[in-house]
Amino acid sequence: QVHLVESGGGSVQAGGSLRLSCAASGDTASTRSMAWFRQAPGKEREGVACISRSGWTSYADPVKGRFTISKDNAQSTLSMNSLKPEDTAMYYCASGTRFLCSLTAGRYSYWGQGTQVTVSS
Repeated sequence: QVHLVESGGGSVQAGGSLRLSCAASGDTASTRSMAWFRQAPGKEREGVACISRSGWTSYADPVKGRFTISKDNAQSTLSMNSLKPEDTAMYYCASGTRFLCSLTAGRYSYWGQGTQVTVSS
């Protein structure tokens, strides 16, 4: 069992930056990939970025060049720059046991409760 807790959300103006953190506890030795997803009101949850234990990363097209995911032992960080109003959503951290990370929600076994990010124009 892995327990994930996100932090760092908040409200910023367009063009601003935020850094989200995800702290993992429990059976973290089994974690081989971590990811960030987001869900805006009325929309489906979508993958934002993921990172494998090897350090390999993948990003959704809307955030490429603006977001950076990193991982340090049992913690994942999502650095978000040049934020846009369309980035407004609840952001969730997820972890899984697959060697290659994915932006598909079904590949992850554990999820955090989420942290809200609001970007105003």
